[in-house]
Amino acid sequence: MKQKSLIARTILAAGMVIVMAGSLDAAIAAPPPGGTPTARILMVDLRRVMGASKVGQDIQRQVQQLKDQASAELNGEAKALKGEETELQQQSAILAADVKARKIKDFQGKYASFQKKVQDRSKLIQGGVMAAQQQVEQALGPILQGLMKERGATILVDRTAVLLAPNALDVTQLVIQRLDMKMPTVKVDLKAPPAGAEPQQQ
Repeated sequence: MKQKSLIARTILAAGMVIVMAGSLDAAIAAPPPGGTPTARILMVDLRRVMGASKVGQDIQRQVQQLKDQASAELNGEAKALKGEETELQQQSAILAADVKARKIKDFQGKYASFQKKVQDRSKLIQGGVMAAQQQVEQALGPILQGLMKERGATILVDRTAVLLAPNALDVTQLVIQRLDMKMPTVKVDLKAPPAGAEPQQQ
């Protein structure tokens, strides 16, 4: 999943790249006498949060179930099309040109219809994942804000976007623990993605 593209907005939407203050000046801690202003930084690995948390694993489990269900429902039609294709190939040499052209056109129409069914089901699964992750985002917001307040931090960053931050405190595991308590599960329903939304690859 391209989880980061959706989940990272938890930080951005809440103003948490520079949190609580709304301006750069407010994000910088008061400098020590004669010293340089310093920022108190927290770091969280959002990808790990979604991969290791109970709710993240629950989403993955449900997605696999939905894929398996779709495969079971469409498997019969796929086999029938494969058989029809094989038969058409075997008859190709003995069919009259007009009959052959008609059969090929008919098969292509059936195959295009089948492809659309597969694509439509995939979009519904992806839409369900997006909706579930948005619920997780809503649960994460207060958790992250709470940690900012508790630790007296001024900046919260996604670990995957940081090259070097030796003074940053990684709170990923704590975020996972609190998310597990607050939202261990979330329902993934078949749902069309929002208009204009980019479906996530599963």
